[in-house]
Amino acid sequence: MPKETVFLKLGGSLITDKARPRTARPETIRRLAEEIAQARNVRPDIRLVLGHGSGSFGHTEAKKFGTAGGVRTADDWRGFTLVWAAADELNRMVTDDLAAAGIPVVRIAPSSCAILEDGRLAEMPVAPVASALDAGLVPVVYGDAVFDRTRGGGIASTEMVFAHLARSLHPQRILLAGIERGVFEDFPARKALLPRIRAGEWEQIRNRVEGSAHTDVTGGMFSKVEAMLDVVRRGENLAVLVFSGEGEGNLRRALVGENVEGTRLEK
Repeated sequence: MPKETVFLKLGGSLITDKARPRTARPETIRRLAEEIAQARNVRPDIRLVLGHGSGSFGHTEAKKFGTAGGVRTADDWRGFTLVWAAADELNRMVTDDLAAAGIPVVRIAPSSCAILEDGRLAEMPVAPVASALDAGLVPVVYGDAVFDRTRGGGIASTEMVFAHLARSLHPQRILLAGIERGVFEDFPARKALLPRIRAGEWEQIRNRVEGSAHTDVTGGMFSKVEAMLDVVRRGENLAVLVFSGEGEGNLRRALVGENVEGTRLEK
């Protein structure tokens, strides 16, 4: 059976309570880990790259110190280390639960290997991720504090990392699991779900897509959609789905390729 490469992000809104600083949702994380394990049993042909947001961990500290805008003063650098520590703390929780579910994960921290250039991801080695996939492992990346050649430091979002990795790993699917059912054009009313967003139509509808209901230093839903549409424009036969991981079994169904309600991003 031919292998399929899939990128899956567990959104910060899904695995943490973004309204409460440094508050994880441990039961949800454990359930998601079990669903990923179940999907891997059904679809052993999937080469899976996992990512997760920093939610109320990294985003809270990053907003306090303005880390996304640059790191220059001694106080800024102290904040940089606190953002790193918060993101690392959440990553350990997530990877511990994934490992407990029997998933052979390996942590790949952007802070240790990525470099930004004026807020954009300029460098991050793909070889460790590719080697992990070739070995049958599941590499885990996440939103992290990263050094920046121009600004001193900044934040590399999971979407930035996914976009960078996609250039070499050529995923067939990218799944973004959050707390929302998809992308709404009337957020926060949440009555008008966009079933599909085409890259060529983005300029016409971008002003109708809001960011985030809570603290999100990387721009919330708007930035996620914009970043993934850039990947869609470059990719061949690439499907991106923004969906909710809240409903039990939803993530498992999406990962194995079953139909799940959400917003599809297409060329």
